[in-house]
Amino acid sequence: MKGVGRSAKPAEADRVRSETRPESDLAVVHLVAEYWPYARTGGLAEAVRGIATFQAATGIPTMVFVPLYRKVREEHPDLEAYGKPFMVRVGPRLEPAQLYYSPGSESEPHVFFVHHAGYFDREGMYGEAGLDYHDNHLRYAFFSMAALRALPNLWPGRVVLHPHDWHTAFAPIYLRTVLAGQPFYDRSACVLSVHNAGYQGHFPFEILWQVGLPEHLFHFEFLEWYGRVNLLKGALVFADFTTTVSPTHAHELRTPAGGFGLHDTFIGLQDRLVGILNGIDLDVWDPSADPEIQATYSPDDLSGKQDCKRWLQEACGLPVSPRTPVFGMTARLVEQKGLDLILGARLLLHADAQFIVLGEGQARYQDALSRLAARAPERIAVNFQFSEPREHRLLAGADLLLMPSLYEPCGLTQMRAQRYGDLPVARRVGGLADTIQDQVTGFLFDDYTPQDLERAVGRALALYRDPSAWRWHMREAMSRDFGWASSAERYLEVYRWAMAAHSGA
Repeated sequence: MKGVGRSAKPAEADRVRSETRPESDLAVVHLVAEYWPYARTGGLAEAVRGIATFQAATGIPTMVFVPLYRKVREEHPDLEAYGKPFMVRVGPRLEPAQLYYSPGSESEPHVFFVHHAGYFDREGMYGEAGLDYHDNHLRYAFFSMAALRALPNLWPGRVVLHPHDWHTAFAPIYLRTVLAGQPFYDRSACVLSVHNAGYQGHFPFEILWQVGLPEHLFHFEFLEWYGRVNLLKGALVFADFTTTVSPTHAHELRTPAGGFGLHDTFIGLQDRLVGILNGIDLDVWDPSADPEIQATYSPDDLSGKQDCKRWLQEACGLPVSPRTPVFGMTARLVEQKGLDLILGARLLLHADAQFIVLGEGQARYQDALSRLAARAPERIAVNFQFSEPREHRLLAGADLLLMPSLYEPCGLTQMRAQRYGDLPVARRVGGLADTIQDQVTGFLFDDYTPQDLERAVGRALALYRDPSAWRWHMREAMSRDFGWASSAERYLEVYRWAMAAHSGA
């Protein structure tokens, strides 16, 4: 078995390896709908890649299963078939599956791709033209069952199954229902990670027979939710432990305001719900050695950042002005990211600053931002063609990051921004509250109102007018450690709890 992805930092990985001493017969198996660099629509792909790569680097046998989308096959033609095709039963259907993999080093995760032309050889990953595919329940039920059926032939020992978000929610449900009583699956533990509880997999009752689940699961204690099937709820019920992506978000999920209608289920998990902060790849996001930016820099020598800022202003068609603060925003242009706050505030047209927005998303936000850029081309620039190199260059050249999210389970951009010396202006929610120190490494606000956002921006601009103080805060932000080491240790602890809890059950 082979895999892909860059190794974690050797010193961090070696320390975790020596201190945790992972059990030799235990493998960790991630199931996820997207995985960087193959398929990505947001932070999920990068987060799972980060933790899986770090785990493999510490010596833990680590596997990742991801669907083989058309986009993946087109962009990675070197993928090789692994083993022979095999049949997978999901409800009344018996369908063929084939595993593919990408060769890589032995210290990296073994990444397997589940192929089914009818389900995954499509233009989009989840849907097209803004609409979900009508058979997503069948697609991801097949994906989960195919991965589960393949596992005994890939790993003879014990397994911690680690599914991520609702697309893989079938895995813990099948594990404890359809596959119950089979020794390999009965000795496997399951830890579910909830990255974004706003997406839950809601379907009508009739899908249960289509995906091979018994009707008695349509009950408020299991999958039923306001008269519909809720797959994420079912996964929460059947997993041994559940993690989410920041300690603050673990608390928010237990509240009516932050639980997306599942707060009672999250409360019922009690200590089986654990918040573990995501990390970033410190090798990829390193301004002192970033090949994507115009000039490298470090806390000890910040001169290169001015070169990056000059290049960014020129590239975006903005006046080159070293002392004009540049706010960057890189995000999916959707309601969650606080676009309504930004459009409702006066700061884009009236603040003494420049604003650069990078991202793609809903047409109404793109249209509104385009109109603002046309009104003030000397102050506002937009680019709706997101790419990772553009994100690197934006963070290297910006002074501040706008992240006024409605909700943000963890967020990765604010960590990357601080590493590049950008101070975030962000709402005090989820992982933003856990990773930004107000008035030290950024500026936090509480109320979801344009007025509160404007006050936070005002504080940032007041500090920016003091160059000496600003450089101190930049260096403080750049010094924060957002690597995976502490998070990886915490996951190992939860895996042990899950194995113990399952053995006890």
